[in-house]
Amino acid sequence: MKNPSKDTLEEWRTNPKYWKWKMFYYNKEDDRLLVDKPNPMLGTTLNFAHRKAYLFLLGILLFFGFIGLTLTRNP
Repeated sequence: MKNPSKDTLEEWRTNPKYWKWKMFYYNKEDDRLLVDKPNPMLGTTLNFAHRKAYLFLLGILLFFGFIGLTLTRNP
């Protein structure tokens, strides 16, 4: 859905059927990559139904892995 209403977004954010193990957001109808958590004060999370979420997560892991490898390497 390209332009969901605020009511639809709120329903998606709070409906437990879109939250796997109460941690991972998975909603194929939602085109957003980053979504608010049920309590917006806790920040955002990835929509794991979105294919780019896995690429984003892989990029973050590679970035921090590279930083860790660079810092622990002896000159």
